[in-house]
Amino acid sequence: MNDAPFQLADDHARLLAAHSPAVRESPARYRSGFHWSERHLQCLWFDARYRPASFPLPGGETVTVLEPGQWNLEAGPDFLNATLLVQPGARQLRGDVELHVHPSDWDAHDHHADPAYAHVVAHVTWFPGPAPRTLPPGVCALSLAEPVLAQPGLSLDDIDLKAYPHAVLPATPRPCEALLKNDPDRARAVLASAGHYRLRAKAARLRARLEQTADRAQLFYEEVMAALGYKHNQTPFRALARLLPAATLGAPRDAALARLLGSARLLPQPEAAPDAEGQRFIRSLWDLWWRDSAETLPESVTWTLHNLRPQNAPVRRLASAACLFSGLATVLNDLDRLSAETGLRWYSQAQDCFEARCRWPFWNHRLAFSSAPDAAQDLALLGESRTAAILTNVVIPFYAAEEALPQGVLDHLPPEDLSAPMRLTALHLFGRDHNPALYADSGLLQQGLLQLHLDFCLNTKPGCDACAFCAALAAPQENR
Repeated sequence: MNDAPFQLADDHARLLAAHSPAVRESPARYRSGFHWSERHLQCLWFDARYRPASFPLPGGETVTVLEPGQWNLEAGPDFLNATLLVQPGARQLRGDVELHVHPSDWDAHDHHADPAYAHVVAHVTWFPGPAPRTLPPGVCALSLAEPVLAQPGLSLDDIDLKAYPHAVLPATPRPCEALLKNDPDRARAVLASAGHYRLRAKAARLRARLEQTADRAQLFYEEVMAALGYKHNQTPFRALARLLPAATLGAPRDAALARLLGSARLLPQPEAAPDAEGQRFIRSLWDLWWRDSAETLPESVTWTLHNLRPQNAPVRRLASAACLFSGLATVLNDLDRLSAETGLRWYSQAQDCFEARCRWPFWNHRLAFSSAPDAAQDLALLGESRTAAILTNVVIPFYAAEEALPQGVLDHLPPEDLSAPMRLTALHLFGRDHNPALYADSGLLQQGLLQLHLDFCLNTKPGCDACAFCAALAAPQENR
């Protein structure tokens, strides 16, 4: 993959390599069959919702996790003081756990020579394979790939890395505030390099998946669907995209919506609408669904329907998906035609592609099937902020993965809604009374906030006394 569009990413990578004890093992390039990071595996192990119920061992034994251990935010094994149960015999193992992508990574990182790993009782990897040559006897070798991939609807892409391990920092001023608060040019440069780094990593993941699947239209569709699901419904949206591939939606818009809602188990009864127009529309969708019904999502794939803004409701987002991916040509075809555009002009026209496709009078004048129409309202199926998020997190990395990213677009990333991690990281970096205008109008700088949150704020101890980011900022220029 051509890294030229992300020319500032190496600045952040050097900062990580030189100053971050939390990133103690060099992140490997994405390899065939694995498109994520070791942090995804840590989240899998930590969260009982994702962690396999049991692991097989040679000889017919099985291992159950009674306690995954404490997430280690310093050097050493990934989790400390875990408890495993080996059956038959009800034998308990207590000790530390180390996670890797491949079994051979244990040897590659020379853990056998590090006393900090002397109490490891389990070596957990994504791929199965022969035990590492230097793995101590008695350490359980557990593989995640087969049991995780067997779980319907679970995708590592949907794991919110920012949510783990819920590090809590005190409300007192952070050391980095003194180094950045009064130097906005330096602050923007730091955020820009972190933003380039984040987008380059997204592009690398998509490049690996493109090489594996060789179906760009389906990959793009899955990624946009996950973005439409937002954080609460990413998993069911991605599962639906795999159940109903992009090629199956090459029908009129109403028929595509009927298939999506019917397969998602979200198609309501006509009585749900308070008006005759709404009831007729729902009946027409049922007619289309019964005529060409497809398989439905399994009951284990559940939707979050409560505590959502009405604009983020799954039914409304699926209406957006029907707009974007129905017909003989999809929004990807529209975007492909912009290959000659650059910079801000490309962004303006890319946003127009989404806006034009998502004009649907029925939905532009009501929030839901159960809402009465209001001709005075003009409700976009996809607002500017969600469109900006899709452009930044899907479209830009996708074209970068294909080495077709238009020139100058990173300088014009539109802003998204400020998320809690963005606000928290900005608070740490710039203080309570800083001006959000520093980053609020730049999607690239917002991406930088998220990357700094992931690389540093989540992994620092309360008080930030040993924060590697602060050390890097304070170091003389020649040492960075």
